[in-house]
Amino acid sequence: MATETAITKGVLGLYQPGSTHMVGDGFPVRNLFPSNELDREVSPFLMLDYAGPQYFSPTDHPRGVGEHPHRGFETVTIVYEGVVAHRDSAGNAGVIGPGDVQWMTAASGIVHEELHEKEFAKKGGRLHAIQLWVNLPRASKMSAPGYQTILNADIPAIELNGRGGRLRVIAGSHRGHKGPVHTFTPIELYDLELKAGGKTLLSFPDGHNTSIFTLQGRASVNGSQAAGEAELIVCKRNGTQVSIDAQEDSRVLVMSGEPIEEPIARYGPFVMNTKAELIEAVQDYQAGKMGHLS
Repeated sequence: MATETAITKGVLGLYQPGSTHMVGDGFPVRNLFPSNELDREVSPFLMLDYAGPQYFSPTDHPRGVGEHPHRGFETVTIVYEGVVAHRDSAGNAGVIGPGDVQWMTAASGIVHEELHEKEFAKKGGRLHAIQLWVNLPRASKMSAPGYQTILNADIPAIELNGRGGRLRVIAGSHRGHKGPVHTFTPIELYDLELKAGGKTLLSFPDGHNTSIFTLQGRASVNGSQAAGEAELIVCKRNGTQVSIDAQEDSRVLVMSGEPIEEPIARYGPFVMNTKAELIEAVQDYQAGKMGHLS
């Protein structure tokens, strides 16, 4: 029988934001990857932008990011505060507020916009969100685009024993509770809240990449140095168990998944496997093959 030491995931490192910038005029973000050059260590995840929390004054012209394309991956937006509106060239539209998640599969190509929702923009308020990019395997990169709006009420929430806390299963499963998201490769994505002194033990398949991002508070992983606001703890692949301890009231995002062991070629909003595929993506977008917003 394996000992706990043998199956506990080691900690590779603790990372701070590698860059800070504004996306459009509505999303002030701190980027954790790819700015820290962690492609292999966080695959299948490609990007993590932490937006806000920041107050926006009232306006009649919603801020955000206008029409832009994507191909080859998925975008995942998790809203903690504020309201965000989505519209794309496949005819999908949706509004997500606190606790909601938007999971857009760009795949073969889509054009979309992400703006502060009109009424939220008019009133003003705090925006607090995360956007993840999730890679698609080569076999699925040119599949049909898709869109999933996941409302807070549809996300299983598990009350944790002991000192208190709550875990929401966005993707994957935990203790028999399955998240509502369809994914192309095995992914676990949890929104976790722990009270000060709280602790939870999570299990993941051996060989999967696992990272824990602290939005608020202070939390340590498997006895590591505690991560504070906007800091990321990346685990080693080997092992199965991850223990998260909160030194303060904390909210963290837990990301784990099967690595996609394929070449990554990036160019702005396109993530493919080769440079030739990137050139084709640019040409297809310019030729209108990904559509436009009317």
